[in-house]
Amino acid sequence: MTWHARLELDYAMRQGRSIAQFRHEGPLRILQSLYPQGDAICHNVLVHPPGGLVGGDTLDIRVRVATAAHGLITTPGATRFYRSLGETALQNTQITLEPGARLEWLPMESLCYSGCLAENRLCMSLGAQAELLGWDVTALGLPQASQPFVDGQFRQHIELSDVWLERATLRANDDQLMNSAMALASQRCIASVFLLCGSAMQRQRREHLLELARDIASQHGLAASAGATSPNDRVVVLRALAPLVEPAMDLLKRVWRAWRQGAWQLDAPAPRIWST
Repeated sequence: MTWHARLELDYAMRQGRSIAQFRHEGPLRILQSLYPQGDAICHNVLVHPPGGLVGGDTLDIRVRVATAAHGLITTPGATRFYRSLGETALQNTQITLEPGARLEWLPMESLCYSGCLAENRLCMSLGAQAELLGWDVTALGLPQASQPFVDGQFRQHIELSDVWLERATLRANDDQLMNSAMALASQRCIASVFLLCGSAMQRQRREHLLELARDIASQHGLAASAGATSPNDRVVVLRALAPLVEPAMDLLKRVWRAWRQGAWQLDAPAPRIWST
């Protein structure tokens, strides 16, 4: 049996409070809205009760943030792509920010079991002065459980409409890609954290954010495999390779905190679900 689940999540600003409303079909929903930093920022946890995807499953997530609203979305755990018998499992996320909106997209990692056939698509569209602070983490196999990624395929698509596009096809049997020093270098976790803007950032602001990320990365255990760049005046991104999820997620959280303060002058207390 395959699952086809859909969630539409809309944020709006009403009387000084960011409000979340959602509609869902199938096993995909959000938990209670929380306001640990006051009414302006609405925190939500996105939950997929089955806990993972098998071949043929589809998760379709649509997020829209209205002008002046600010949402933060995370998940209680990894998105798990299990072994497939021949069909592709798909998670398709489309995010739209109206002018002046903000969103933090902070899901836990995508975990690819050996033998999976999986695709993860994240497409974002931002209006003028809108900003999105988010990350993406992919782990191939379960090395600590002695379950390496020796079979299967994972496709990744990350896009800021008409501005920035990153795509990759990771095949377990592609030895050059998986193990070459010019590619994944035998690392099995791929991570990135990014700040995306609907309007061009001033050069001084971009350089400040890059400096914050580079200072953190230089003092981290992943210093040799992490780098921060600005491929466009609307994009700042730090990428890293790691042997495991934990050090990659630690680096991304540190950069997220620094960028949240540096870009928005906001403290960055961890969502409660991260400590449970």
